[in-house]
Amino acid sequence: MTHPTDSILIVDFGSQVTQLIARRVREAGVYSEIAPFTTAEAAFARMAPKGVILSGSPASVLDEGSPRIPQAILDSGVPIMGICYGQQVLMQQLGGNVTLGESGEFGHAVIEVTDDCVLFDGVWKTGENHTVWMSHGDKVSALAPGFRPVAVSPGSPIAVVADDARKYYATQFHMEVAHTPDGAKLIANFARHVCGLTGDWTMAEFRAAKVAEIRTQVGSGRVICGLSGGVDSAVAAVLIHEAIGEQLTCVFVDHGLMRTGEAEQVVSLFRNSYNIPLVHVNAEDTFLAGLAGETDPEKKRKFIGGAFIDLFEEEARKVGGADFLAQGTLYPDVIESVSFTGGPSVTIKSHHNVGGLPERMNMQLVEPLRELFKDEVRALGMELGLPQAFVGRHPFPGPGLAIRIPGEVTKERCDILRKADAIYLEEIRAAGLYDTIWQAFAVLLPVRSVGVMGDGRTYDNVLALRAVTSTDGMTAEAFQFPGDFLPRVATRIVNEVKGINRVTYDYTSKPPGTIEWE
Repeated sequence: MTHPTDSILIVDFGSQVTQLIARRVREAGVYSEIAPFTTAEAAFARMAPKGVILSGSPASVLDEGSPRIPQAILDSGVPIMGICYGQQVLMQQLGGNVTLGESGEFGHAVIEVTDDCVLFDGVWKTGENHTVWMSHGDKVSALAPGFRPVAVSPGSPIAVVADDARKYYATQFHMEVAHTPDGAKLIANFARHVCGLTGDWTMAEFRAAKVAEIRTQVGSGRVICGLSGGVDSAVAAVLIHEAIGEQLTCVFVDHGLMRTGEAEQVVSLFRNSYNIPLVHVNAEDTFLAGLAGETDPEKKRKFIGGAFIDLFEEEARKVGGADFLAQGTLYPDVIESVSFTGGPSVTIKSHHNVGGLPERMNMQLVEPLRELFKDEVRALGMELGLPQAFVGRHPFPGPGLAIRIPGEVTKERCDILRKADAIYLEEIRAAGLYDTIWQAFAVLLPVRSVGVMGDGRTYDNVLALRAVTSTDGMTAEAFQFPGDFLPRVATRIVNEVKGINRVTYDYTSKPPGTIEWE
């Protein structure tokens, strides 16, 4: 894996928000990677990072067998910053003491800055009070030698500690979450002021390094890339094409379950704008025939994924002689697959990442985006010259409209949904709201309702509209449209789409709901 020499390693002790630490470091212009504590020593040796951040954890340092910092990191002399459990384990291993808290601190807390500290440079001053986010039961009761307290809270007399000589710093609160308003600035101070990093890691640098890496990996070999129509596979394909040119062939299996104009956009982009060799397989009839009569959502997904793989494999064999399979795997997938608990890898939708094909076809994987988060993939797409309208598109599921049509999927129902969805997105764009929404789409429900149109009675389909705000898709809130927006959209859809006579809006957050309906 290519990485800059100026980097920070994040040791994951199992926190649910460790990914946010990596994001905050990268937002500060510094490259970062996450490694579970079980493999952190090897990652440290490979990366030779300029600093280490220790994550939180659901564990207690007082439990037998709880996670520990690799001794090689403590012996290295590199700067270290601990967060929550990271603070406690740092104190415990360096000679301090941690005790079971009687009540703990959970949620917003106010800390008082009691002394100067390089972490606070330009952010906090001595004597000030600031809001942070706490989530801990245990607490540090005695500092390790060399440390001094620099901030306190009612529940944590040692809320922030510093050992300036060794460049060790630690906070009891979670800096990485949005609930700590100044947390990102504190993390940036660690990266720049403590570790001495310049914060100049850019997508241009990543692009150049990755092109060189792809060329080295592939050599004179041939690469096959399966396009889903989404941003990830498109960006991966364009990056690989820049590296190896005609050695890349893309295969676009068009299942006929995409939104209005999307298949045409993909074909035009790759054939006309980038002149990338593209095999376009129009398989709408195959997919609709296989979905006929099926209403179970998981069976629909499995059929689509399986049929996609079969068709992709068939076309890849026609191309012949491919040594490598390209996938748009992203960093969250990689992190999940090396969970610190040693649990099973996350199930990546086979439809997106062509699961099982590398083994079946005896090919090696090329995954040029595996170090990037979704927003970074979009930035790379812009760096590569992909159109903003394409790069900025909302996420779209691999099985496409099939999971936005609960019940049986037919061509008629797909066409109805496509028309309604196009009107909805057209109105969102016209209102200037598209880029503030994480995902917006329509769902054609397996429900009919009575209506009155003109002088006649109707008995037609019900459509649900969904729009959410989110940062990573893990949690989401329903988007609050301006007062007249939804009535206007509902009126247009009922008037312009034959077969729909009622429109509803889904206000459910995630959790308890999911973003998609199936």
